[in-house]
Amino acid sequence: MGFAGSQGHFELNVYKPMMAYNVLQSMQLIGDASTAFTDNCVAGIEANEERINKLMRESLMLVTALAPTIGYDNATTVAKTAHKNGTTLKEEAINLGFVDAETFDRVVRPEEMIGPK
Repeated sequence: MGFAGSQGHFELNVYKPMMAYNVLQSMQLIGDASTAFTDNCVAGIEANEERINKLMRESLMLVTALAPTIGYDNATTVAKTAHKNGTTLKEEAINLGFVDAETFDRVVRPEEMIGPK
């Protein structure tokens, strides 16, 4: 393609048919690769909902929902402590005395943090 494009003089390029052929061939390759990827990799994939829910509930990013209730600095402390200790935000927020379990569950609702409102 680069060579063919560089061989044009003024507005006349005798290599344009070769360029068009190569573009079409590349498009065919991309189409074939997409089909193979779908058939061999994507087909049959099922979401592990249990794992998704676990990761969602344990995400340190959920601390953003907690910040308006306990304050930014305290929320930062909760997140850093949870990360350092390998615990959940809920465990650390309760252990540090910033909220009780009921308040945490009421404030931190990941399902309300995703998607458009």
